[in-house]
Order: sequence, then structure tokens, then C-alpha cells
Amino acid sequence: MARPTLSAALALGLLVGCAPVADAPGRSDARLERADSIVASWVAAGAVTGAVLLVSRNDEVVLQSAHGSARAFEYDRGEYGASAAGESAAAALTRLAEPTPMTTSTVFDLASVTKVMATTMAMMLLVDGGDIDIDEPVASYLPDFRGAGKEGITPRHLLTHRSGLAQWLPVYYDATSPDEAYAFIRDRPLSWPVGEGRHYSDLGFMLLGRLVDRVSGVSLDAFVRDELYSPMGLTSTGFRPLGQPRGLGTFAATSHGNPYEHRMVHDPDFGYRIEGDPDRWSGWREYTLAGEVNDGNAFHAWDGVAGHAGLFSTAGELRVLIQLLLNGGEHGGRRYVDGDVIDVFLTSTGEGQALGWQVPANAPEGSFTHTGFTGTFVFGAPSTGLAVVLLTNRQNGGVDAEGAYPDVAPLQRAVVAALTNEGGGPAR
Repeated sequence: MARPTLSAALALGLLVGCAPVADAPGRSDARLERADSIVASWVAAGAVTGAVLLVSRNDEVVLQSAHGSARAFEYDRGEYGASAAGESAAAALTRLAEPTPMTTSTVFDLASVTKVMATTMAMMLLVDGGDIDIDEPVASYLPDFRGAGKEGITPRHLLTHRSGLAQWLPVYYDATSPDEAYAFIRDRPLSWPVGEGRHYSDLGFMLLGRLVDRVSGVSLDAFVRDELYSPMGLTSTGFRPLGQPRGLGTFAATSHGNPYEHRMVHDPDFGYRIEGDPDRWSGWREYTLAGEVNDGNAFHAWDGVAGHAGLFSTAGELRVLIQLLLNGGEHGGRRYVDGDVIDVFLTSTGEGQALGWQVPANAPEGSFTHTGFTGTFVFGAPSTGLAVVLLTNRQNGGVDAEGAYPDVAPLQRAVVAALTNEGGGPAR
């Protein structure tokens, strides 16, 4: 399936008018119209299947729009052969005769936005309560996490991706449960010395999720649900949403199986190498994913609840969580976390990284952000009271002939630039 170039999609944004905006009070604003037209142009050009954009200023939603389809393509054959055979997985997709429309209440798999909206939030709460000191060794809380230099790793190292743990491995090749997944990470040698450079690590946040489990005495999903989401009235934010008796709307479909991870494991030229025979595990999913976590490690090794991925939510509820930080930890007349703790977590540590959060380039000072592999993006600017949530289902159109999904970073940067008159976007 041919896709337009990113430059063509951006150029189309100059020509496409602002799509109808749902739930957007107040006067016309050229910046809002420009941002929304950019998103609409990407969908119209087929660069992404669908998108939801939400913008608030000073705790007031000023734009909330939905474009395209939550589910437009379906996996069309009962075999997992496309990426292994070197052909485009798009060849195995069929466009639905009646795609599922995208709405502002569509529920998205957040992928790595989980790192900030679940795990980092949980760490803030535990630090605020005096249960965790981010500069104490992880071994103080997980006594068996030691050996080969691991005694020097602190929660701060994990939150800033400077622990030395590997960036990514297919943990599911060696683990079928959270206990086995933790043991696998614990027993792996470090890839870099502790504290030597920032190396974005899924394994580091898996370990943070385990740390939350141990210190809080309950699982990560239960902790954030009971201490944060439920008290704040969030009914569509949580892990493992399928079958949950909550007010969930339609799910945005993500990938068709896991062709990208399949190539990460099987193609030695793709930038990842694993030990042993890549064919020793064959549990690849062979269907379109919706309401089921896309990330293979979260799904197969962590039972859907992991520190690095697995959270689902809507644009509106993510906005509430961003606003909690912009409001200094208060929501609905209740203080959830002290403002000083928030300041510590949002302060840059260098290399585009705060504690958990990323620091965007060319954005208002003090801004924070994070992205997710499924096409998700959140952004906050305390100095201007701006909150932005941009959710796309970039995977639903399948991978291209090179095995890659559409790069939505230019879209994210263009939206922030339109709203702030700066060239902002996530630090990459």
C-alpha cells in the first residue's frame, strides 16, 4: 500500500480546512485551526488512518476533534508470513467496507506513554509518601537485584534511562509470567556501565513497574487505579481493558499481529540481535489487535501489565492527568502529589530527559512530553497552561515495504509548533 511522503502530507495541511471540532468552546483561534488542519491533512493523505487531537489552555478544553477511522484495515490471512518472507505486511491487509469511525472517546493503546501516565505517576506518589527514595539503590527495595554492578542502579537511573540495562529484548522468548520476566531482567548483564549515557530502555521501566509492585504491596495496575485514576473519576484509563466493566468506548486498532517485532527478532540487519535461534519461539499473534496491548513483552511476558507499556486511555482522560501536573498536583479540590515532587520529576537531567518525562526541544521552557510506539503523544507547558494530546493509530495501515510504520514525529512537532509558535516537539 503506497503512502504519501511526509512532506506531501504536511503540504496538504496548508490546503485542507479545519475539520469539524467537537466540544470546542470559545472563539475562533487561528493556531487551533492550523493545528487541527495539519492533523486532518495527514489523515486525508492516508499518512495515518485516524487521529484525535485535544488541546486545553488553563484547564479549559479549547479544541477536541476526531479524524478518520479507529479501524480501517483487517488482517486477511491465517498465517504469519509477511515480514518473515520479506514482503510488505500491507499485502495481507484488507480495507474494511465500513471502517469504524474515529471519535473523541475512542480508547487508545498508549504504548510507551504508559511510562509516564502510569509508572512515573506511581513513582511520584510513592516518593511523595516517603515510600521510595529515588537515589537509594534499587536493591534496597528488591534485595535480589544485585550482582555485576547492579547494586549501583537507583530509581533515578531507571527514570532517566541511565541504568545500563539493555534497551529492548524479546523477554517473551524466556518468560511467560511477570515473575519469570523480572528474573530474566535481573539476571541479564548490563549493556553499559551504570550512569554512562542515556540509553532509552524498556527493560528499565519494566523494572520500575516491579519496584512499584514491591513497595506498594499491590500490582502496578491496582495501585494507579486505586490511588489515582478512580479517585480522579477516570473510567477509561487502565490496563487490560478487554472485559472490564467500565465505561470504555471503541478501541483504536493497532497492528496486525506484531510484524515489526517479528522483524526485530529475525532480521539481523534491523538493528537488534538476540541470543540463540529466533525460531525457538513461535507465539506470534495472527490477528488485528484492538483492546489488547500491542507490545509483545507486555502481552506475553507481563500479562498485559508492565511498567513500559500496557495502559489504555482516551484523549480526554489523558488531558486530566496532564492537568494534574500543570495544577501542581491538585485535582477536584484534592492534592494527589506535592508540587515540589512534580518539580523534581519535570526538571531536565540533560539529553532531553527529565525523570520519566522527556524534555521537548524548541518549546516553552519547562515543557514536558512523551510519545508511544502506537502513535501516541502527550505534551504539557506549565508556563502557558497548555496541554496537548495527539493520538493516532498509525499501525492500522500496516508496515511499509521496509518493515516500518509511518513516522509521526513530524506531525507531533508541527502541531506543537502551530500551537506555541515555536518549533517544538519531542526530543528524539
